[in-house]
Amino acid sequence: MIIRSLYNAQYTSITCFMILFYTQNIEASTATLSEEESNHCLKVLRKKMGDIVHFTDGKGKLYQAKIINNHPKQCQLQIIDVLTDLPRRAFHLHLAIAPTKNIERMEWLLEKLVEIGIDEISFLHCEHSERKQLNISRLEKIAQSAMKQSLNLHLPIIQPLQKYGNFINAITAQQKFIAYLPETTPTLLKHQFEPATGYCLLIGPEGDFSPQEVKMALTKGFVPVSLGSARLRTETAGLVACHTIHLLYQ
Repeated sequence: MIIRSLYNAQYTSITCFMILFYTQNIEASTATLSEEESNHCLKVLRKKMGDIVHFTDGKGKLYQAKIINNHPKQCQLQIIDVLTDLPRRAFHLHLAIAPTKNIERMEWLLEKLVEIGIDEISFLHCEHSERKQLNISRLEKIAQSAMKQSLNLHLPIIQPLQKYGNFINAITAQQKFIAYLPETTPTLLKHQFEPATGYCLLIGPEGDFSPQEVKMALTKGFVPVSLGSARLRTETAGLVACHTIHLLYQ
């Protein structure tokens, strides 16, 4: 199989029109789509035996393949070519956030984060949290859909809901930031930023972090930061924080 760069002139001209599938079920030179992906490929898009399709493994690889078995629940592909193998960015971006009561706002945030690029997302149960359950399976499907739609070849790790204290004690990122609403405005994120191999951004629930939670984060090395003068909703703060890191790293 020939490996070509995603950014060569020949390939770049067709990416905007590409329909991308996703599977990690790869063995040697064949791959098998899930039932949902098979349905989309064969019934919705009306692909048939011998047709050429493209898929990603969510780990940076983009494959070109031919349909060799049009089973409606397990469409099988013969890999023809590896069009690209993109490495991860030079830094690991990790957002830890308390999910909102309205889960649709978290789903929107997840979709946008996958589009701009995120490596890991952790959901936290804080003292002021109103949501105590998450459907991780649904969130993973939303992330996969956003990855395919945006032609982003990397799928983030989505961690299940966990206790705030457990997360704070375990995180080891090189730079750790906490955004909250203290009595005195903290320094802007852009002024605390330094080039690093890993960043963790901590965003609290709609009722903000409790004083005890803030104290715990500060003792573990989290640096308080401001995301600007506006008072942002939880999901907006998460998106602004992550996008700011992307811009500053460039």
